[in-house]
Amino acid sequence: MKIILVIFFFILSITNSKASIKENIIKNLKELNTLSFNFEQNINGKIQNGNCIIEYPKKIYCRYNLRNKKILISNGKSLVIKTSTSYYLYPLKETPLNLILDKNYLLEKIYKFNKIIVDNGIINFYFSENGNKIDFFFDKKTYDLIGWQTRDIYQNLSVTYISSLIKNKKIKKNLFKLPNRN
Repeated sequence: MKIILVIFFFILSITNSKASIKENIIKNLKELNTLSFNFEQNINGKIQNGNCIIEYPKKIYCRYNLRNKKILISNGKSLVIKTSTSYYLYPLKETPLNLILDKNYLLEKIYKFNKIIVDNGIINFYFSENGNKIDFFFDKKTYDLIGWQTRDIYQNLSVTYISSLIKNKKIKKNLFKLPNRN
C-alpha cells in the first residue's frame, strides 16, 4: 500500500510541476509587450547573428551583423528582408513569423497544449498550423522565450537562439516602418 501511495504522489508531483511550468510561461507571456534581444540564427548550417526588437502583435525589426547590412522588418502585415543589394517583400501571413510574432496565438496554443517536453533546462512546445511546424523554446528557470525552430519560406530549417533578453523596453514608434526599395 505504501508503494502505491508513493507512486501516486510521485505522478501527482510531476503533473503539478508541468502544470506549474505552463502557468508560469503563460503568466510571463501575458506581461510582455516588447522584447529586445540578441540572436544567433542557424539556417541549414549557415550561422548569422544580430539583434531584434519585437512588439506584439506581429512587429519585428532585426539588424544582422553582416557586411550586406541585412535587415528584417515586419509592420504586422508585410515582411521585408533588405540588404545593400536586394529587397524582398512578403505578406506576413505566408511566413512562419506570422505565428511566431502572434502572442495571442502562442498563449492559446500553450494553454491547450498537454505534452510539455523538458530537457536540459529547456521547455519545448511543438505546434503545427497551416503547413508551418514550429518549436518554441523556453528557459526552465525564468520561463522566458529563448528561441524557436521552423522552416523558412524556402523550406530551409531555421533555428533561432535568443540571448540578452530585455522585456518591455520602450521603443521608437517608427521602428517598424517598412523601408523603401531604393
